[in-house]
Amino acid sequence: MAEPESAPHVVVLSSLFPSSVQPNAGPFVRERMFRVGARLPLCVVAPVPWFPLQGIIRRWRPHFRPGAPGWEKQSGVDVWFPRFLSLPGVLKHLDGLAMALCAYPRLRALKRAGRLDLIDAHFGYPDGDAAVRLGRWLGVPVTITLRGTESRHARDPRLAPLLKAALLGAARVFAVADALKQVAVGLGVPADKIDVVGNGVDAGRFAPVPRGQARTQLGLPPEAPVLISVGGLVERKGFHRVIELLPRLRETWPDLQYLIVGGASAEGNNRPALEAQVAELGLQGCVRFLGSLPPDALKLPLSAADVFVLSTRNEGWANVFLEAMACGLPVVTTDVGGNREVVNSPALGEVVPFGDADALANAIADALRRDWDRTGIRQYAEANSWDERVERLCRVFRSLTGRASTVVPGHLESNRTAS
Repeated sequence: MAEPESAPHVVVLSSLFPSSVQPNAGPFVRERMFRVGARLPLCVVAPVPWFPLQGIIRRWRPHFRPGAPGWEKQSGVDVWFPRFLSLPGVLKHLDGLAMALCAYPRLRALKRAGRLDLIDAHFGYPDGDAAVRLGRWLGVPVTITLRGTESRHARDPRLAPLLKAALLGAARVFAVADALKQVAVGLGVPADKIDVVGNGVDAGRFAPVPRGQARTQLGLPPEAPVLISVGGLVERKGFHRVIELLPRLRETWPDLQYLIVGGASAEGNNRPALEAQVAELGLQGCVRFLGSLPPDALKLPLSAADVFVLSTRNEGWANVFLEAMACGLPVVTTDVGGNREVVNSPALGEVVPFGDADALANAIADALRRDWDRTGIRQYAEANSWDERVERLCRVFRSLTGRASTVVPGHLESNRTAS
């Protein structure tokens, strides 16, 4: 239940947010902030990139910028999707300004209605840049959450100054992993301005199902070793890097099964390429594409598997690792972003160098051979619940709007609550 009228009204600004058109666009933003919305009044403004001729591009790229409705009510929360002018691949240094201009009428109306006390932006650029502009125009504080794209933008000579200005202009910066905090510090942002607040897990939703029952429901062999990956079907997630290792692994485990859960996302859809790779390697009987699954259904394939693997090229804080661990699965992943902060003990899995196929294959093989303490893995996930994270966020939002005692910069503890 949201707090009374004295509570600060938070407006979430994020260009990546689920809608009825793109249900898999940024569910991690909604999962986190709707939990805040259970404690504080909250609504969402999710600008959608647009330009006049994008319909033509969709003729050969069907998933390119599918758009969104103008407004939706999601779990009782108002979500608006204004359009902002964004040309594909060019003039990206103007996206922040364009996003701010498109969102301004809605935020101004919310301010006049008493529904805007603070803007909470997700991703440093263009969202954070737009939010700081809007905060200046409307006279409200701004917070920015770093989620993973900032590493790339910090290396771009055109975007790095805009990212830095946004982070310096925000009243507070959150990072979902310490690795992202260090990116901001490297840009010159004071360390005591940044709080590491990782994502959590709903251990009730992601409770393990008995393995035999899960495998029966999915039609999997009862004793076959099973790998699983979950994520948007895009190159960055690295499903193809796991598929290419399967012939080698099947020399030891000929009945090995690999489950892929996910579908098209805002980044694209490479399922046709993955299916072609599977066919080329003769793995049709080994690899199963389960498509996108709602959160409540995801525990079934996770419970049926033996090892969770994600050979990703870039991550901030991958919620799916904790979701897999809540179902008792060890994790094998790559040493990028905040992955090592989540998989922070050999008792939870193994983190290998990105791009090292031999290391990845060996880690998967070791994970399949090992007798894991799956109860201990689940206990680690349970220790990383949402409640503590959400309370810390709400405490900062209240302090920045003068609704509570001041939070001392840098006082919040690290998100790594268990090891």
